[in-house]
Amino acid sequence: MLYGISTVYSVALWRKGFREDNRVNYLLLLAGYGLHFTAMVLRGFSLKQCPVNNLFEATMFVGWALVTAYLIIGVVSRLRFLGAFVSPVVFTLGVFALMPALDPPHAAAPQFTGWRTSLHAALILQAYGAFALSAVAGLMYLTQEHNLKFNKLRAFFSLLPPVQRLDTITFRFLRNGFLLLTLGLGLGGFVMEKHEVNYFADIKVIWSGVVWVAYLALLAGRMRFAVAGRRFAWSAVGLFAFVLLTFWGSNLLSPIHHQ
Repeated sequence: MLYGISTVYSVALWRKGFREDNRVNYLLLLAGYGLHFTAMVLRGFSLKQCPVNNLFEATMFVGWALVTAYLIIGVVSRLRFLGAFVSPVVFTLGVFALMPALDPPHAAAPQFTGWRTSLHAALILQAYGAFALSAVAGLMYLTQEHNLKFNKLRAFFSLLPPVQRLDTITFRFLRNGFLLLTLGLGLGGFVMEKHEVNYFADIKVIWSGVVWVAYLALLAGRMRFAVAGRRFAWSAVGLFAFVLLTFWGSNLLSPIHHQ
């Protein structure tokens, strides 16, 4: 509910061209995060491991990682405007996670347990949270660029940073997410090898490999061929949209991850 209120407030900020401080939005997300984090901790203790055993838990973990990253960087007032883009994403994920079919009862203990498995899942889901923030920053870039072209007065009074800074923020989030994804995938191979499972033949792992290659190509384009600005922003948004739309299907088709 608090994420929903934050989303409504964010719409108001959008309509006013981001001419107001986002402190209220930050506090709304902080309050929602407190309840979100408490629920995840209680569920984790009930399962005695990191709560990432089904699509409901994975979705809520991605949302948690996204808000965690925002609350850390939102301490800097100049970056607090990110909340107006984060809250609609988190609210949508939360509503999606409430679908009953995503949270079936745990009939048996998960097949893979231990701190390495929890760390593997946490790293990868935090990577998706960083990719979400890169897409959010990309959307802000496109918004500010549009204002500069068609409504220069709104761009002048807006609290959004210059497009150059937004471009840099998009790149940094994407780079950090790629590093987390790389570490998570590498650790996953080590964990499954201990259980004598063909990790690299799993459909979810193959899908993750495709995502890894796609983000690698985007980073290479940025660092090697100076792909930046509008093209880079659209690529970050489009690639995360692909992740968001296909994550659930790959998870359901995976014998290892769908328990």
